[in-house]
Amino acid sequence: MTAEPGTRALKADEAAIAAAAACLKQGGLVAFATETVYGLGADAGNGEAVARLYAAKGRPAFNPLIAHISDVNAAKRLAYFDAASEKLAAAFWPGPLTLVLPKHADGGVADLALAGLDSVALRVPAHPVAQALLAAFGGAVVAPSANRSGHVSPTSAAHVMADLRGRIDMVLDGGNCAVGVESTIVACLGEPTLLRPGGLAREEIERVLGRPLRVALIAEEMPIAPGQLASHYAPKAKLRLNADAPRDGEALLAFGPSPEFSGTTLNLSPRGDLIEAAANLFSHLRALDAAGAKTIAVMRVPQDGLGEAINDRLARAAAPR
Repeated sequence: MTAEPGTRALKADEAAIAAAAACLKQGGLVAFATETVYGLGADAGNGEAVARLYAAKGRPAFNPLIAHISDVNAAKRLAYFDAASEKLAAAFWPGPLTLVLPKHADGGVADLALAGLDSVALRVPAHPVAQALLAAFGGAVVAPSANRSGHVSPTSAAHVMADLRGRIDMVLDGGNCAVGVESTIVACLGEPTLLRPGGLAREEIERVLGRPLRVALIAEEMPIAPGQLASHYAPKAKLRLNADAPRDGEALLAFGPSPEFSGTTLNLSPRGDLIEAAANLFSHLRALDAAGAKTIAVMRVPQDGLGEAINDRLARAAAPR
């Protein structure tokens, strides 16, 4: 499903929520109210829907996205909880807190939404519209703020329409957002660490934990959540970019028509579709890395549209380490 020229804005009644859930199941993009800001939702398990979400926002790079779920039980199907994250979830969910946790291998969140990482950012929103949509959809919905990248985050349906009309399928109008700033993000991948301040005060989190939060310094941390520098999956193999053809001993990451080659090959998109290529980027890199090649030859990917973000990630993955 692609965005309709006339994006539908619907009052969030029972019929509209059912229509929005059906839209998500078909790979569509739906903006919806949460207590923090309006989120732009896509099926978390549908890589091509996630790629369309990035394209609609015009995001310059594939940052990891927050997966919204209906309750703690749904979260535990996606990630591992330790004692600290159990305490925080019990105290603050539903609410404006995002937890970054080790992901289950079979959690079902698309690699593109995770930016290729082994952790997943999760939140249980408190807004009744978000809760109803998640219940009707029956799964995880990734949802960055429903605005063009770099613009002010939206706190009303009108803000969303001003920014994304014609780029997404539907807006569920649930009124103005009560909190008005994004969620606070805490990583529980060891010592609990504040990654992004937001709608829940650090003092409240520290009160529940009974100890101070570590605070991430962007310069020293591998970014693992929205609001930080773009993170990337760096394979063990070296990447040789803009390759016309693979050399002996290399694996090939192709795009579009690929040269005849007897070695290990995966194609981001045989038909040259950048949305398909974005959806396959991280999983294909992981698969070629796992095949044991020392070097991966990467064919040229156009710079237009999502190609800019794909090339940004490839360049980061190819950088000396």
